[in-house]
Amino acid sequence: MRKLLVLTLATLLFSVVTFAQNVAVTGVVVGDDGAPIPGAAVLVKGTTIGTVTDMDGKYRLNVPADASALVFKFIGMADKEMPYAGQTTMDATLESDSKLLEETIVVAYGTSTRSSFTGSASTVDAATIEKRVTTNVTQALAGTTPGVTLINTSGDPTANAPAIRVRGIGSMSASNAPLIVVDGVPYEGSISDINPNDVESQSVLKDASAAAIYGHRASNGVILITTKKGQGDAKIRFEAKYGVNSRLIPQYDVITDPAEYYETWYKKLFNSKFYNGASMAQAYAFADKALLDSDNGGLGYQIYTVPEGEKLIGTNFKLNPNAKLGYSDGKYTYMPDNWYDEVFHTGNRQEYTLSVSGSNEKFNYFTSFGYLKDDGIVDNSSYKRFTGRANMEYQAKQWLRMITNANFAHSESELSHGYSDNYGSSGNIFYIANSIAPI
Repeated sequence: MRKLLVLTLATLLFSVVTFAQNVAVTGVVVGDDGAPIPGAAVLVKGTTIGTVTDMDGKYRLNVPADASALVFKFIGMADKEMPYAGQTTMDATLESDSKLLEETIVVAYGTSTRSSFTGSASTVDAATIEKRVTTNVTQALAGTTPGVTLINTSGDPTANAPAIRVRGIGSMSASNAPLIVVDGVPYEGSISDINPNDVESQSVLKDASAAAIYGHRASNGVILITTKKGQGDAKIRFEAKYGVNSRLIPQYDVITDPAEYYETWYKKLFNSKFYNGASMAQAYAFADKALLDSDNGGLGYQIYTVPEGEKLIGTNFKLNPNAKLGYSDGKYTYMPDNWYDEVFHTGNRQEYTLSVSGSNEKFNYFTSFGYLKDDGIVDNSSYKRFTGRANMEYQAKQWLRMITNANFAHSESELSHGYSDNYGSSGNIFYIANSIAPI
């Protein structure tokens, strides 16, 4: 009987101690917009003890007295940990998870998440663009955006832009170029006037959903370019790039030996007569006479000197072994030339960008200045560009926001057949009045 009494008292004492170690904690979980969050998880850190909020965002949880913190979680929100020191009321405000910004794409006049966007779109971010050494911002789409083909019609650095085809050719007679929109406004200027270092992202809308907003102009797709804006404390960034341009496509397999070239041409002249009914003697005679006659199908020039009375090419279609390279007509000396070496060379490329950006509660700014000097691989071809950009946003009042987006570009193009000097500018100034009455 005594043992049973002691056991009963010990059990009651343990229950009292256990009850005393758990504290009922209540509170409300809301989002960064102040709205309650139903279904949010509330957990005691390091344990499996937890609960969820009701439709009004309220919760009640028995928390051990030795708990160190409570953790609040909800899908799409950043986890929040709050220290626990025995209080009976703990309210929490959850903020949107910044990681979800990586899944945000620009669509038409706003943004959307990939999970909620029902159309077909691809995005190239600033990190991908910066890895590419490009003169034209749309060249960063090459090899990174499915369904988009870039066709370079010229290797000239002064070329405006490659032809862009989104999901092939849509018309045989009309334009197949996509609509380009910069910061929400259709862009009519030269795409080369935009500094790739100023671009935050590019989104390509590839299906008919874009036509719902832009109309028939979006029938060939839409390329949405978003330029950079300031974030956080003031930042000064300077970037310098230097490289060289060279011919990437290999040369054709051509005759490089001048002797072989003369022998082949001589055989061509011979065959043109022999296989059209002339005798062998007549064919040889024609080839000997026409080899250096440009008006009669010949080469028109001579780079070999042969002894007096001897032929340049023999009846065996081989060069005279007594022929010496180099021929003088008394005024000029003619030697063979490698036209690839005469036309192509290695060009230098240098690019410099300086930007200043930042933001606070009322003012957001991004300004940049860029210089590019791109020498082509062909003599007397180069491209020089000066750019300037200013993106500014000022919240003058709670009900008034002013936005300025301006771009300036000056380009100089040196061509093998001329020279051009162009100026370009674009910009937008917005005054947005919110539907919030001034305080």
